[in-house]
Amino acid sequence: MKPLEGLRILTVEQFGAGPYGSLFLADLGADVIKIENADTGGDAARGGGPYPLGDNDSLYFQGWNTNKRSVTLDLKSAGGRAALHRLVAGADAIMQNLRGDQAVKLGLDYASLAPVNAKIVCGHISAYGRDNERASRPGYDFLMQAEAGLMSLTGDPDGDPARFGPSIIDFMTGVTLDVGLLACLLRAQRTGIGCDVDTSLFDVALHQLNYAATWYLNRGHAATRLARSSHFSATPVQTFQAKDGWIFVMCMTEKFWRLLAETIGRPDLLNDARFADMESRSVHREALTAELDRAFQDRTVAEWITLLGPFIPIGPVYDIAQALESPFVETIGMVRQVPHPLLPDMRLLANPLRIDGERPEQAVCSALGADNDALLEDMAGARSETV
Repeated sequence: MKPLEGLRILTVEQFGAGPYGSLFLADLGADVIKIENADTGGDAARGGGPYPLGDNDSLYFQGWNTNKRSVTLDLKSAGGRAALHRLVAGADAIMQNLRGDQAVKLGLDYASLAPVNAKIVCGHISAYGRDNERASRPGYDFLMQAEAGLMSLTGDPDGDPARFGPSIIDFMTGVTLDVGLLACLLRAQRTGIGCDVDTSLFDVALHQLNYAATWYLNRGHAATRLARSSHFSATPVQTFQAKDGWIFVMCMTEKFWRLLAETIGRPDLLNDARFADMESRSVHREALTAELDRAFQDRTVAEWITLLGPFIPIGPVYDIAQALESPFVETIGMVRQVPHPLLPDMRLLANPLRIDGERPEQAVCSALGADNDALLEDMAGARSETV
């Protein structure tokens, strides 16, 4: 039995943050029902390129939406709203990631749905929040990385501001809402009363500054980008070039620093006053980098991983192909086959959670509106409102 079996969660979601959050809930056993608008082709991710899977489906879409079902409703119509209420009456929660002013307009907030189901928990993801002057503004992940200061900390100091590669704020926001939603569901089970629970892309992006924000707020220290993707304060924590590629070394403690110097054959560095402690090494980071560069260029990436891996945090710097084709990824089962009607050998990333040692099973998301007949009562009256 999956841990969330028995929960029914409705979603009104597009693209990333909402679907990524509900993906976890679906993989963990919740009955997640995507409420989509057939007139617009459903979730915009269904048309996400460059690899379609027939009409209204794509590899991009399936990556966010395994184990979910789909119904089509026009939430702006009376019939669609009535069908929504029938679903809400038998649901535990509803999630949405529309613009901040849309939840009230479409009747997706707790005040609108409590008369239908007092225990319903209404989870909201918006760009900037639902209760401020930006509530109606659209927004996406990369905008948040820019405004929250994250791009000023990413990339080489001599390069242009850079965003994180994948949509990391979407991912973090989806999981953040999951935590809030599940906490509120526990309370609703005890009290019989649901609620609204909110987060926003901007709030989550700003929260990722974490200790860099704490330093600035309390000491006025504004962290900046450092060469070699270095840590802001710990050294050596950065990339180094081996004979045939790049490695990342993380000496976050004095113990690891001493082991590194001794194992690479440079115990003399331990007696150099410039490198006596973490603070001194940070001040003399460039000089230490030059010393370590000479040592690391004597061996290949594989040789350094073999030599240092058992004792020191070290890893190869891979591209996407190398990362996904790594034998370790196969060993741990992080890629699995999830058959699709149009692509029987489709492969997706597995869920990173394990329950009793097993990763949750995955199945493709239903086709657009495929579950209307199974999930909506009185379809004869509602059908014209759902397509």
